[in-house]
Amino acid sequence: MKFTLIDKKAPQPKKVLDYAEKKVGKLDKYFGKEADATVRFQEKKRGQVKIEVTVRTGKSIFRAESYSDSMFSAIDAAVDTIEGQIRKNKTRLAKQLRKDAFEPAVEAEAPEDKLEVIRTKHFTLSPMGVEEAVMQMNLLGHSFFAFRNEDEGGAFSVVYAREEGDYGLIVEQG
Repeated sequence: MKFTLIDKKAPQPKKVLDYAEKKVGKLDKYFGKEADATVRFQEKKRGQVKIEVTVRTGKSIFRAESYSDSMFSAIDAAVDTIEGQIRKNKTRLAKQLRKDAFEPAVEAEAPEDKLEVIRTKHFTLSPMGVEEAVMQMNLLGHSFFAFRNEDEGGAFSVVYAREEGDYGLIVEQG
């Protein structure tokens, strides 16, 4: 597994970086050498820290974030979340993960939840700018809004509300 460690705003001590690499490295048993792991460290307000762990392998992306007063406990929680995602979806992921990833399972696994679409909506994607899309999203009271992005030549795009209170934009590529 290849690692990228990103310190946002404040550099982390070597022992924190080594701990993160060791803990996230344990996910190697599921993914192998072809996976890319990114760990982002961020100091938040009032002494709280945020850890984001993203693992990319093949077509799948696993992501977890954790908030804590300690970098070490935040790292542990984020890695535990990703392991939980893998265990929960192990049947669906079996073709994408290493063949021997689940063999040494000691504890009984929880039954896998069935993914079921319970509602389908059809709508026309209107061409508009990003600011207008954010306004439409807020007017509707939704956390995301899909549209045709005039600024990107009509590409399918999605604006979404982030936990920090700002907005994100996803743009269809090529």
